[in-house]
Amino acid sequence: MTGAVDLIGHSRYALAANALTISRFLLSPVLAALILQKNPWWLTFWLGWALGATDLFDGRLARHAEPTRFGAFFDPLADKLVVLLAGFALVSIGRFALLPIVLITIREVGIMVYRSYWGRRGLSIPARTSAKYKTFVQGIAIAAAMCPALDSALWVADALLWLAVVFTLGTAIQYMMDGQDALRTGGTR
Repeated sequence: MTGAVDLIGHSRYALAANALTISRFLLSPVLAALILQKNPWWLTFWLGWALGATDLFDGRLARHAEPTRFGAFFDPLADKLVVLLAGFALVSIGRFALLPIVLITIREVGIMVYRSYWGRRGLSIPARTSAKYKTFVQGIAIAAAMCPALDSALWVADALLWLAVVFTLGTAIQYMMDGQDALRTGGTR
């Protein structure tokens, strides 16, 4: 039982934060399916906002608890799942171009592999605050693409998506620099 407690935590804050992460993980494919149907569009829009809100709230709850291995791994994974599934669904229905979503995907998968590689070697590359802003801008771009009120102004979603790409690639460069700094200050290759 101790292993499970170490994994998910034992405080009500940790359990609530992890439950929100699980809900975001499970509802991501539902959001993508609703996007593909394009109907009911307002329901899809509000589900996207709700998933974004769970990210905000689970982060606040987690700050009141000891970090858990589950949350450390699954929270960013759930964020990536929401963004990538929704992003590719929006590409599929013609709301987004493929290139920006591919660039975001390459960064997300690449940094996840990069951090995992160094983590297995005992070198931690912690999440940056700028990565939280990156996820926020990605979410706003997706929400704008799903917002029925912006159907006649899709350029807004496109502009936000390219801003998200800039944030996304910028944080990738920061992570690479953080990794190099960590190696110089105490890590091993």
